[in-house]
Amino acid sequence: MKLKKWIFIAIFLVIFYYAFIANFFITLSILVSLYVAFKIYKFYAKMKLNKLLTSKELFRKSILGHFVALVAKVAKADGRVHELEAQLIGMMFDDISKVFNEKEKARAIMKEIFNEEKQVSDDTKQIAQELNKLLGRSILKRKQFITFLIQLAFIDGGISEEEEKVLKEIMTELNIPLSSYDEIVNKFQNMIKNKQQTMSSKEAYEILGVKESDDMDTIKKAYRKLIREYHPDIINSQNKDEAYMEEATAKTQEINQAYQIIKELKK
Repeated sequence: MKLKKWIFIAIFLVIFYYAFIANFFITLSILVSLYVAFKIYKFYAKMKLNKLLTSKELFRKSILGHFVALVAKVAKADGRVHELEAQLIGMMFDDISKVFNEKEKARAIMKEIFNEEKQVSDDTKQIAQELNKLLGRSILKRKQFITFLIQLAFIDGGISEEEEKVLKEIMTELNIPLSSYDEIVNKFQNMIKNKQQTMSSKEAYEILGVKESDDMDTIKKAYRKLIREYHPDIINSQNKDEAYMEEATAKTQEINQAYQIIKELKK
């Protein structure tokens, strides 16, 4: 009887060991291996990214370089880069440059690419085709890029015919259905209608967090601080849902409208 009991205990301990202890260490080893592999991947991805700063030409051939070029095409589509568009593009450069070791160098290269590309208007289709190849099968990345470009065109109060033409050309080459254009634009418009309506001067001052007695320098500083805080971030948008870009656009428009109202009052 005692022998039988010890046999059962031995069998139970063997089963317990393989079911829990051995599997635990195997699972732990797998998790540690995955973590190490992820760290190595991030390290080499970071190295590869920073190699883009070796030259402007190398950066221009990358996904980011093509995207900056398309930003230039959209911004200049209606003949000039508006004040709010310029601010948003500047903040976009800041956001992207944060992922590089040499932030100032990255920003300078992007600015140079932007300034060169905004002078040329007949190569949008080619650039979009090249970007389409670089993106491979990434549908999400395509949507994020086109959403940002539509938002950029929309930010100064609406999308002009020239901007719409450029945007639709880019969408076609990125294999994004043109029906998505109306869908994104309608979402932006609805968000802004819900948030802005008819804004009073009192609401304008409250939105910017300033007083009627404040001078324009103080008001301008508050405005720029809020725009920087709430602007749509092309890097952060990759970790958030589609609603993020819509809400950021609506908030930016609201801040801009408040600033325009106060500017008129201060004349």
